[in-house]
Amino acid sequence: MFEPTSEKDREGRLHCPAAERNKNPILDVLKRVLPTTGLALEIASGTGQHVVHFARALPNLIWQPTDPDPELRRSISARLRPGDPENVRQPLDLDVLRSPWPVSHASAVVCINMIHIAPWAATGALLSGGAQVLASAGVMFLYGPYRRDGAHTAPSNEAFDLDLRARNPEWGVRDLEEIALLAEAAGLRIERIVEMPANNLSVILSKGAQPLHSNR
Repeated sequence: MFEPTSEKDREGRLHCPAAERNKNPILDVLKRVLPTTGLALEIASGTGQHVVHFARALPNLIWQPTDPDPELRRSISARLRPGDPENVRQPLDLDVLRSPWPVSHASAVVCINMIHIAPWAATGALLSGGAQVLASAGVMFLYGPYRRDGAHTAPSNEAFDLDLRARNPEWGVRDLEEIALLAEAAGLRIERIVEMPANNLSVILSKGAQPLHSNR
């Protein structure tokens, strides 16, 4: 997620403190759930901190960052200098609500901290679009705060939700059960939920029919 407090350096790279804090915990999960080869399509790549970090650690995957914001795409491009990972492509302009997507096939779809700072329609578009581009054995990875069983998982998440909705009534922390229903309608199924630091969740979906597993 691109934070309003993000700072830009002289080379045009935006820096998001939250991305720096969560990149290693997220990577630990990605190493366990992503395919070892193929194209990993990142939706809403933001500053580019994540995709460069992941690409260094997972060099057998080709990473395709995307973002609808031109300033953020410039930040991503500024990180792709000589000596940086060669398995990261230049960012594409991709808005999940705009069809068709500029990528037609991927082994994995990764989306971090987007769902709660986008209209609810974007969640359905993300899941349906991701299902269309994913290979039959593909994986979708979502990360962020979620409500479970109709309730927030922590007081801090409830406060965050109120702040989001005050900033934009179309934003807000989403119910994981509602996301699961949209996923099933798109042909995806939640197969694993991993509890993360700061009351966030990693949600792993696939086209398979594996039963839900949670470390809750």
